[in-house]
Amino acid sequence: MKIIIEDAESLKFFTAEGQWARNATDGKGFAATRLAFKAAKQEPIGKFNIVGYIPSTKQFVNLDHGHGKSVAASAVAASLVPTAP
Repeated sequence: MKIIIEDAESLKFFTAEGQWARNATDGKGFAATRLAFKAAKQEPIGKFNIVGYIPSTKQFVNLDHGHGKSVAASAVAASLVPTAP
């Protein structure tokens, strides 16, 4: 079983490259649910699921869920970063 992060709204999976992919096999695997949860909390997404993906049967097992950084809050924070004169 591969532990991965799923965006609950888009149903895409977080990859090792920091992108989102439609295919669960492209999702970044985590060694433990808590590590995936911690990583997901840092992403600018709304609701997320931590799922166990079983490639041989293409089944998903819901392990945990939560909310990442708000997209709106991330945009505001980015706008506050000073730029060079």
